[in-house]
Amino acid sequence: MADDNYTPPEVWTWDKESGGVFASTNRPIAGPTHDKDLPVGEHPLQLYSLATPNGVKATVMLEELLEAGHDAEYDAWLIDIGEGDQFGSGFVEINPNSKIPAMVDRSGASPVRVFESGSILLHLAEKYGAFLPASGSQRTEVLNWLFWQMGSAPYLGGGFGHFYVYAPEKYEYPINRFAMEVKRQLDVLDRQLAERTHIAGEDYSIADIAIWPWYGQLALGQAYDDADTFLDTGSYENLQRWAKMIAARPAVKRGRMVNKSSGAPEGQLRERHAASDFETRTQDKIGGDGA
Repeated sequence: MADDNYTPPEVWTWDKESGGVFASTNRPIAGPTHDKDLPVGEHPLQLYSLATPNGVKATVMLEELLEAGHDAEYDAWLIDIGEGDQFGSGFVEINPNSKIPAMVDRSGASPVRVFESGSILLHLAEKYGAFLPASGSQRTEVLNWLFWQMGSAPYLGGGFGHFYVYAPEKYEYPINRFAMEVKRQLDVLDRQLAERTHIAGEDYSIADIAIWPWYGQLALGQAYDDADTFLDTGSYENLQRWAKMIAARPAVKRGRMVNKSSGAPEGQLRERHAASDFETRTQDKIGGDGA
């Protein structure tokens, strides 16, 4: 039970029994826990991920590039963070921070590792000259919002989401604290979208691709149980308009399916190696209920 009189010790020590849902995989040190090589497919771009909001950023970006006619074929491999795949030696080699998504670009003379979802979006945008202006103030505006998302989402995920859904007990203070901050962030977005079609202006960009998996899905009731009701996300009319518009994009629909390992089997494409996989390799087609 919660201790209302808790006093932090002079030196913190790790309690393996605390931490809620993710206690089995969280730890206070870096580095691999076991040897495990990563698979490599036939395409230059190799993605290792899971369909969390950060993972969805990468798969939506790749599907948007393909939708726009770019030669951005990729292999997407499932990293099961619940099983600790992110601590395998091969994964740690491409992301020493042990977080998804991570990618290896093998199109050049030497493989290039790319980790952190924002870095993946920026790498792909510059590589293909897409969804990011090449220069000028509009490029800066897109990057403003890309980095806004990178700095803001931890308050939504690790803050509000953790204490509202995943913590072993409900604690009023952190839920109120982070709900207030998330409401402020939703208002920031709603005001920004009042006179703009997309987050950074009239054009769809990596700012939209970065922000939608976190705040668009939240607004549409697709994150953290009933958080949309708790946070009254329906009252943010401009955000609602934008969230629904982005959700309707074909590449977004496909990107949300890639590396997904829960939910309806027909919506799970645990690995993606070809465009045809969306028709032939979803979990309902290959067997299994997705449990």
